[in-house]
Amino acid sequence: MTHPPAGPPPHHTLDGPDGAPPLVLGPSLGTELSVWDPQLPELAREFRVVRWDLPGHGGSPSVATTTVPALARGVLALADGLGIGRFSYAGISLGGAVGAWLAAHHPERIASLVLICSSARFGAPEAWHERAALVRESGLGPVADTAAGRWFTPDFAASPEATALLGTLRRRIAPAGYAACCDALAGYDLRDDLARITAPTLVVAGRTDPATPPPHARALVDGIPGAGLLELPGAAHLANVERPAAVRAALLGHLAAPPDAPGALRVPAPHPSEGTAP
Repeated sequence: MTHPPAGPPPHHTLDGPDGAPPLVLGPSLGTELSVWDPQLPELAREFRVVRWDLPGHGGSPSVATTTVPALARGVLALADGLGIGRFSYAGISLGGAVGAWLAAHHPERIASLVLICSSARFGAPEAWHERAALVRESGLGPVADTAAGRWFTPDFAASPEATALLGTLRRRIAPAGYAACCDALAGYDLRDDLARITAPTLVVAGRTDPATPPPHARALVDGIPGAGLLELPGAAHLANVERPAAVRAALLGHLAAPPDAPGALRVPAPHPSEGTAP
């Protein structure tokens, strides 16, 4: 399979003390790096926080198409450019897939991992190809019209936080970049590589998430050695926005684990596919 190149490092922001342990935060499809605002103040007190944008989202330029490996290599290029070797990583949905791929293929770089409302496979590729085609033809309007039902529970969908994120999707996300990320989700399947993840891992699920329901989280936990699971009631796909305090506490608790926790320093042999173009 031919993959697009990684391209330049993504747009990013830096927060927190220069000498603090590095923490990279990955966003979900259709959101900017500001999706992490509910957790940023507390995380930035403990970590040097690097937030990055997907292609066509926030400050990152669009691309015609991409893959999860290409996105992951862009994150590595960003870390390299910042002088960061080993780092903790937390990601939401597609951002979590990027972290899981890195942990499986570049375990020497990932000190600790948190996967929020993510998956090892995001459903049938055909559905993602169809969504990409719809967005390329009709723009983001049809997707934005139904996003609230995927992202939030009904009680939260009219909140100021939800309204702001839905507005971002309509006004600030480039259709080409969104469609390219749909291509990435269509081609992503990490199920056979989950056992290669050796970083201490926490999986967080929204109990009423229709996009990546709890069985997706349980499959991650079953496949990743020693992984822990937190299921949050009253949360859909953007659980960190809907349940900010619970996710903040989970992040701080997991990321504060000692660096020699089980699995943290065990590096397996290189993956057979490593060295091929992303």
